[in-house]
Amino acid sequence: MTDVPTLTLPSGDELPQIGLGTWNIEGETLESGLRAALDTGYAHVDTAEGYKNEAEIGEVLAEYDRDDVFLTSKVLAKNLNYDSLLGSCRDSLDRLGTDYLDLYLIHWPNPAISLRESLDAMATLRDEGLVRNVGVSNFSAYQLSCAHHVSDVPIAVNQIEFHPWFQRPDLVEYCRETDTVVEAAAPLARTEVFEDDIVRELADRHDKHPAQIVLKWAIERDIVVLPKSSSPEHVRANFDLFDWSLTDDDLAALDDRDRDHPVYDHPARDWSDDVYGINQ
Repeated sequence: MTDVPTLTLPSGDELPQIGLGTWNIEGETLESGLRAALDTGYAHVDTAEGYKNEAEIGEVLAEYDRDDVFLTSKVLAKNLNYDSLLGSCRDSLDRLGTDYLDLYLIHWPNPAISLRESLDAMATLRDEGLVRNVGVSNFSAYQLSCAHHVSDVPIAVNQIEFHPWFQRPDLVEYCRETDTVVEAAAPLARTEVFEDDIVRELADRHDKHPAQIVLKWAIERDIVVLPKSSSPEHVRANFDLFDWSLTDDDLAALDDRDRDHPVYDHPARDWSDDVYGINQ
């Protein structure tokens, strides 16, 4: 089995640098992809209550050794008050068929609810052993600095949109300064970067798929990648990153592709969507 590089969280836990993303996948497609991932060597699975697929993931995980999988879920922005957050976590645990999460994230910041209250709930979950590590998702440097300031629980992770076209150097630098691991949601820019000239050139040169080039670059930059795919073949290919190399010039060429182009983390969005869950 391939040894996957890991990054160390403040708790001392090791976070595998590649995980299976599961946004917008369900049913047999999800189940076959997840089995392919776990059989290939993935040891990290990322989901969320807003994805509405935790129960299906739990059914597959029941076939494997739970302690071999680093499992992450997220709480919806509408559920960030103290009692709702505790309830959301317990509901996620029930659906996933497990008694703990390796990592639990605030999915999106919600300025209508006190961040201190949310993190107090996270501290309770950690103290009760239901959550081993606490993190956030889609937080700016300003929001992340607030989280660090108001909680004694280390903020282990910030899961953000990150890919060659949207590299966010100031945010990534702040995460590094505060020992907050960066996880790349949409590390392939939802396949948009496959059309990038440099990505295609490097894929041809190394005889790899564009996805493999982009994922390898991010891992070399100490980013955790969470690629998703509806194809078991692609799930397996996305894991084939560890017995070949990109040169320093290759990495620098991809560094130069930044164009401040998000595919989902836009300043304005439909907050009533299930992923955000903020309604009037």
